[in-house]
Amino acid sequence: MKPILIIQTGHTFPEIAAAHGDFDDMVYRALNGKQRKTRVVDVSRAAALPAPSNCAAAVITGSHDMVSDKADWSERTARWLSQAHGHGLPLFGLCYGHQLLAHALGGEAGDNPNGLEIGTQTIERLPACDDDPLFAPLGSRFPAHTVHRQSALKLPPQAVLLCRNPHEAHHAFRLGKHTWGVQFHPEFSAGVMSGYLRRHHGRQHAEPAQNTPEAAALLQRFASYVSSLQAV
Repeated sequence: MKPILIIQTGHTFPEIAAAHGDFDDMVYRALNGKQRKTRVVDVSRAAALPAPSNCAAAVITGSHDMVSDKADWSERTARWLSQAHGHGLPLFGLCYGHQLLAHALGGEAGDNPNGLEIGTQTIERLPACDDDPLFAPLGSRFPAHTVHRQSALKLPPQAVLLCRNPHEAHHAFRLGKHTWGVQFHPEFSAGVMSGYLRRHHGRQHAEPAQNTPEAAALLQRFASYVSSLQAV
């Protein structure tokens, strides 16, 4: 079977990586990685991406960088994502990956006018989720972990808005049959979220954040969806 490609666009803080693994490790676990063939390509360190035809799907990680900076490695990855989407490769972008997908496919990424969103937030599920293979099972409102200053300010043409909240107008979208982006972090555990809160707010956030099982299930459903496509 072809691997699910994990496109690593950055690295978490050292103390979080030591306790919970780096962004690629988080995604691997969220995909139920022990039962999935995966391959990591660290584009933030200029690693070359394979041809989309050699992959079953791709997940694009978060990053501490900004899409609007248009770093060379990021722009190369954006061009690859545009090619992969045209090829019909299933794609799932997380935070930076979500913004990069929007940028690559005709939208726009930039500073969120509401500033930083951080912590476990309530996300609203929109009616467009009803027939979506990944988002249909979500409740009308569900908790998810967030940490971002930038957003997909403008979605790509023909994109379907799936989720939002008062801070973030574009928390999730789908484009075509199987390209998805989410601004929140389904791959984050409560421990990871607590680590980011301590980074931003200090020791008063030493207690673990709450779990987010509905959001966490999205990546495992994505992996199952990819497996179903491969079985056809």
